[in-house]
Amino acid sequence: MTAHHHRPAGRDRLGWVIVTVVAAGAVSACGASAGPATARTPVTAAASSPQPASPAGTLRGTTGAGSTPSASPTPSALPLAGKIVGIDPGHNGDNHTDPAYIDQQIWNGRESEDCDTTGTETDSGYTEAQFNFNVASFLRADLVNDGARVVMTRTSNDGVGPCVTTRAQIINDGHANVAVDIHADGGPPSGRGFAILEPVADGANDAVITSSAQFGDDVRQALLSGTQMPESTYDGVQGITQRDDLAGLNLTTVPKVLIECGNMRNATDAGLLTSTLFQEQVARALEAAIIHFLA
Repeated sequence: MTAHHHRPAGRDRLGWVIVTVVAAGAVSACGASAGPATARTPVTAAASSPQPASPAGTLRGTTGAGSTPSASPTPSALPLAGKIVGIDPGHNGDNHTDPAYIDQQIWNGRESEDCDTTGTETDSGYTEAQFNFNVASFLRADLVNDGARVVMTRTSNDGVGPCVTTRAQIINDGHANVAVDIHADGGPPSGRGFAILEPVADGANDAVITSSAQFGDDVRQALLSGTQMPESTYDGVQGITQRDDLAGLNLTTVPKVLIECGNMRNATDAGLLTSTLFQEQVARALEAAIIHFLA
């Protein structure tokens, strides 16, 4: 996304520690898997279904060779036991195959916008849709280990859509305690860094403006503490900006922010965004922010 609006002075919090809690046996609730033919219909947020594996070559929650696994905490000791978290990996891998569908106009609560877009990509052709899905998969695995139920707006990267209005509805209908829309930006090649987009009061979201801003603070501090990505040099103030033109934020009834994890058009940022290690770091930072916010 390349249109930007700025906000007044940013905020800060201190005393962050990034941790990952490993547990076994947690259960997730999410949308049913959707391919190109089914992604256009709303995903049933409360339905249990098998989840996508983490990106190839990566194992989550394993111990080093020769080490002794620590005892799994009891369910009541898990930091997100009883909580529901919404994750929206922006765009989809096959959006480019159906422009008539993704270009249709939807009402985002304030104005018309495209149902969805293809997203951006790096100069080498690595797509934003793939990045978003990788981070979402890592984050989902971490949250399940923490005891959370997870509602995802898509469970593969080989479908089309759903529309951004449907994505908001999936998370709202899932009664998430907090949600995050995961993206990467296509900004000016000279610009660097992450930006956190927060909602502006627009009726449906009035009750979650303050809590969304609080969650945005948590995400900002977690990204600064847990990744090498700096705050955006071209969007917002101290990495935070407010947006009133996005359905996912205008229509949310749960605390939510949209995170542009970096600028795919910047060579330095692209080197990070295409790295599995960085994608895992972003997921852990978001996990820490969610735990801090819901605590």
